[in-house]
Amino acid sequence: MSRFARDYRVIFWEEPILDATAEPSLALSICAKSGVTVAVPHLNPNESALHERQLRRLVDELVASRPGPLVRWYYTPMMLPFSRHLAADCTVYDCMDELANFKFAPPELLPLEQELIGVADLVFTGGYSLYEAKRDRHLSVHAFPSSVDVRHFGQARAKQPDPADQAQLPHPRFGFYGVIDERMDLALLSEVARQRPDWTFVMVGPVVKISADDLPTQPNIAWLGGKDYAELPAYLSGWDVAMMPFAINDATKFISPTKTPEYLAAGRPVVSTPIKDVIRHYGELDAVQIASNPADFIAACETALALPRENREWLRPVDALLSTMSWDETAQQMQALIAEASAERRAVRPLAKKPHYDVLVVGAGFAGAVMAERLANDGGKKVLVIDRRPHIAGNAYDLPNEDGILYHLYGPHIFHTNSEEIFAYLSRFTKWRPYEHRVLASVGDKLVPMPINRTTLNILYGLNLQSDAEAEAFLESRAEPVDEIRTSADVVVSKVGRELYETFFQGYTRKQWGMDPSELDKSVTSRVPTRTSTDDRYFTDQFQAMPLDGFTRMFEAMLDHPDIELRLGVEWEDVRREVSYDRLVFTGPIDEYFGYRYGKLPYRSLQFRHETLDTEQFQPVAVVNYPSEDTPYTRITEYKYLTGQTAPKTSITYEYPSAEGDPYYPIPRPENQALFKRYEALALAEPDVTFVGRLATYRYYNMDQVVGQALATYRKMKAAEDEQREALEAAARRAVASERPALFARSASIARTGSSEAAATPAE
Repeated sequence: MSRFARDYRVIFWEEPILDATAEPSLALSICAKSGVTVAVPHLNPNESALHERQLRRLVDELVASRPGPLVRWYYTPMMLPFSRHLAADCTVYDCMDELANFKFAPPELLPLEQELIGVADLVFTGGYSLYEAKRDRHLSVHAFPSSVDVRHFGQARAKQPDPADQAQLPHPRFGFYGVIDERMDLALLSEVARQRPDWTFVMVGPVVKISADDLPTQPNIAWLGGKDYAELPAYLSGWDVAMMPFAINDATKFISPTKTPEYLAAGRPVVSTPIKDVIRHYGELDAVQIASNPADFIAACETALALPRENREWLRPVDALLSTMSWDETAQQMQALIAEASAERRAVRPLAKKPHYDVLVVGAGFAGAVMAERLANDGGKKVLVIDRRPHIAGNAYDLPNEDGILYHLYGPHIFHTNSEEIFAYLSRFTKWRPYEHRVLASVGDKLVPMPINRTTLNILYGLNLQSDAEAEAFLESRAEPVDEIRTSADVVVSKVGRELYETFFQGYTRKQWGMDPSELDKSVTSRVPTRTSTDDRYFTDQFQAMPLDGFTRMFEAMLDHPDIELRLGVEWEDVRREVSYDRLVFTGPIDEYFGYRYGKLPYRSLQFRHETLDTEQFQPVAVVNYPSEDTPYTRITEYKYLTGQTAPKTSITYEYPSAEGDPYYPIPRPENQALFKRYEALALAEPDVTFVGRLATYRYYNMDQVVGQALATYRKMKAAEDEQREALEAAARRAVASERPALFARSASIARTGSSEAAATPAE
């Protein structure tokens, strides 16, 4: 609300204070720091039958004293009875918890919530589990999981003065702050404290709806009571580990604890019981441990306690995640939705029409560019192409460095295909430089061809294999039988044996994917062949070449059409409110389109270190792989091999796989594919949206496969339009034939009004 107070007059209406000596009145105070006005009703408890009428009068007087547009914002349906009559420009139901599941929930809560959902323009939910529970009950439900004030809680990363009531407590300290109610697993806390008397458990917060007599009384549990928001960083600073010992019950089924990102912003590792939204959003972080019973909770606390305090590498992915969770950004998104809903409610949209396009294409990479070119050039459509990046070409974007050497900003892209159609299509937009890609792998002090071929075997093992048959026999002698090939490890071990698997594939795959090949689908290593010949080309496709002037120039030619408009560095959620369109082509992450309704689809990302070296040549081929886990990067690329440029300097890129960053590679695991299928089912129900591309279809596609998919998608779209148009034309012809006498009669009556041309219209 403090963010909204920058643009709105915000009144925060509190629960009434019951005072037997009070007349019905409203105490108003303005928070000096935020500008939020706090309104506290004072009522006489002996007049309970009049409370609703009194509250209604108080709220009417307050609203009348502040004329202008009104937004009603409800955290609880229990505030609806005395305010339902207010004429609002927008009504928001901010559903932060499933309140009906809480202890002592009033029986009227559920029917009031049903009423509130019926009148609300927008429903916000405090987490994705809650979103899943509410999304089918309203047409405009939006998930807003807890954000975090990183600066406020980040104070705890520097040593703060220990509060007096905590200063004497021994370390290690495991702390919790928040309301202590039926959501706490007190039995778990008690047992963990009993088993670890050498640990101190600090519990900060008011005890509500449960008896203080029910609290565990072990001497190593400190109950410190409620604290002010401003005091929390000081308490956090004195903890070694933050914990969330929530019970798994109806009251916690849909919670998305705000304290999780707050603890992390404070630099504290977190141990939590298995709360669904905690696992969903934070479960992959080393900083967050999940445990469901005392033994596992203790083990998880030990793991968290063991995280290094000096070299805090484990905080890097934490900080990357927190950087996306700003309250300012959340408030901006909410404000945009409110503004749109208010405009619709007041029906005061500007008379000027929005710019209209036949198709809005989201994404200017291969999928989006091909779709836009076909739609405009072949389909005659007016197309708007947008991208959140400030450039076209997606991950294939290339540009010259300061020395004029062309390099690929997002790592090497080498074009190859067996499709004559795809090659011919792209040839409309570029001339080609013939190029056959070769890769070496660094093994010990040797550089050997990759994929494995006969030369690789001869160098590694000091052999003199002279024929394909000899090489095949050698590999067969090392191969290990696998009953059922299911994983990437099975693929390689069954072909070349465990030693070559460990030398070339295991470490590289662990770095690239963040997991062992035995955990990955067989499709991953199936992409890399093993050869018995001396063919050292990385690809064997019929067409292998690089765009003569680079990928970016090829994209520029593809999108150079009078009916294609480009907007770069913009978000599609913003653009969709500024323009109108008949169809959307979406090439971004499909889970993002649906607001991560079922959780995020897992991806691997990449980080790059680009360098220009004062030497003409750095390595003997374009790419050298580093399969050993001792090397943090997976490969080094030297671009002059790809571009054919000559220069006294050279440009190289180190490639580091990462769990955080832009989505690059869908992680091929059955559970991920199952999650995608849930999103695909939603996509099939969007008749005016076409999903195409690697991210939109969660496929590990090469460039040519994306182009092929886009071309096929366009053909299918065009065929459907042609079929629909033909059906409409046939229906129109039938209607004209059956209605001809009536048409003549109507035209004749027009003609008698003085238009001789009108009478001739039917004959034409």
